[in-house]
Amino acid sequence: MSAIYIHEEIDIIGARRADYLTHMTSGWDAAARDERGMRCFGVWATVGSTGRWPTVVNMWELDGWEGLAANFAHELSHDSLQDPTLARWWSAAAELRSGGRDRILLPADYSPTIDALCADLPPSVCHLHEVVTVARGAARDYLSLLADEWLDTALAAGLGLTGAYRTAMVSDSEVVVVWSVPDWARWAEIEQLLDQSPAVDRWRERTAGLVLSDQRTLLCAAPLAPLRTGRQP
Repeated sequence: MSAIYIHEEIDIIGARRADYLTHMTSGWDAAARDERGMRCFGVWATVGSTGRWPTVVNMWELDGWEGLAANFAHELSHDSLQDPTLARWWSAAAELRSGGRDRILLPADYSPTIDALCADLPPSVCHLHEVVTVARGAARDYLSLLADEWLDTALAAGLGLTGAYRTAMVSDSEVVVVWSVPDWARWAEIEQLLDQSPAVDRWRERTAGLVLSDQRTLLCAAPLAPLRTGRQP
């Protein structure tokens, strides 16, 4: 069964970001994880100089649409529309955040699961998070082109593929791609390549009819997140 993902962008209150990162990766109850079938995929702090701040990005991995439906059924079957097992955990989290937005993400067939990544964890000082708006219905085509015509170039430049997804429920018009970056010196080299290189020019020409806009931000994984530790928190 293919995985499915909940992608969360969380607005943090004041200077509480570090507290929230710790809460997400040390307070997540194992019983709740089993009940809901949710695996922690990623917990990151957004590098404020590259995007909205102070924010955190969380990703949760579930077993396909059936797993997501079971997760919703478990959570929303109570009059409070809240999972009682997580009531205390959510209450503590609410003191650290002011709101946010979620996406449902569907992985490309070459996108690794968190278990696969943890089994062979690539070195990463940060992650490059891309949100690409494409023409209506073009998300699958973009992901296919990425695999065929851009992935090898990105890997050769030093990026590692953490995940490639299309956003559900938006007319197949958005793609999210996450890359690992091994060190800061390599990030600088990658940004120079993305700013100006023949390979990038060719890629942009190839996708000119698909891509309407794109934005990339930098994320740093929480100390206890799976992409740092190689295991579930």
